[in-house]
Amino acid sequence: MKVLLVSNYELDDQESMLRYAEWLRRSLEERGHEMEIISPAVVVGALVSIRNPLSKWLGYVDKFVLFPRRLRSKSAGFDLVHICDHSNSPYLKWASSTPRIITVHDLLAIRSALGDFPENPTRRTGRWLQQWILRGLTQARHLISVSGKTREDLEALLQSHPAITVVHHSLNWEFAPSSPAEIAQVRAACGLVPGDEYLLHVGGNQWYKNRLGVLKIALELRKHARFKRAKLILAGKPWSAEMRAFATKHSFADAIEFVCPTNEQVRALYSGALAVLFPSLQEGFGWPILEAQACDCLVVTSNRAPMTEVAGEGAILINPEDEVAAAQTIAAKFAEAEAIRQAARENLKRFSTDRAMDLYLAAYGAAIAASRSGLQRN
Repeated sequence: MKVLLVSNYELDDQESMLRYAEWLRRSLEERGHEMEIISPAVVVGALVSIRNPLSKWLGYVDKFVLFPRRLRSKSAGFDLVHICDHSNSPYLKWASSTPRIITVHDLLAIRSALGDFPENPTRRTGRWLQQWILRGLTQARHLISVSGKTREDLEALLQSHPAITVVHHSLNWEFAPSSPAEIAQVRAACGLVPGDEYLLHVGGNQWYKNRLGVLKIALELRKHARFKRAKLILAGKPWSAEMRAFATKHSFADAIEFVCPTNEQVRALYSGALAVLFPSLQEGFGWPILEAQACDCLVVTSNRAPMTEVAGEGAILINPEDEVAAAQTIAAKFAEAEAIRQAARENLKRFSTDRAMDLYLAAYGAAIAASRSGLQRN
């Protein structure tokens, strides 16, 4: 099978989506399929600094004016076009008459634009963009959803009735317990001294990541004797102003900011942590849950889908919006940490790359067969 993977624009800084497309390419090539990744070239977007407000608009020229012609020409030579990120659904109509499929990672931006999440208001131009993305999904005949929760959201939102295949992610990097030397190195980079223990959060500043909630839960947890001296490391994007103000107000000097860690550093951070705190309000999937489990790190996550779907029995489940109750649950369940980690090891078996590739290939085959029988309507 010859498959064209449509990936993301480099300047959009969607590292997880770039890794996802590369994981698909590598995994399916190992199965003997011919894979190629295509993405919008940085042409007009290179004329200004990425910090310039014009950068976003010039990027739209690269993505939606220059790229479509290239995609139309390129896609004709493939058995199937896989648009790897639902935010690129407008590309669907430019993929020639080749069978097409789209992976939907979450519907949070679309639902925000529709007013489902008042805490995350969307500007007018953002609403227009999300409406365009939604129209692309509505026109799709075949979709892949990364979780049952995302499939439920799709079924509630779309007027059309596409074929939706749920394919859980597997790990797309080599997450596993780090060596003592690697752990010691990253601890030193964070300013920790021997004997220091820490809790960990890995993620960006998107509203649904609930990073302020992470600070609140960790601070409340320090009221319990076992965690009285536990530090907190937040690895990922720089803190928001709201987070800094909270840490200052509550004299939370043991909250450590670690900006843009490498994959190796993240792996070592998981491996050395007391637990990873992942109290997201919403997610499409929740990769850090699997990453932490693969590093034998105790997972604390939200008691709502899809976090429960991904974590299985291998996590302490909390209410992410009640830091007092969350801290009480963590403190009460911490004595069961080893049993929970063992359940996590079993849980990881559900997320193998082989299983995912079997499902992808079945979905690809269905899309191609439907096209050949005249059932594809895009």
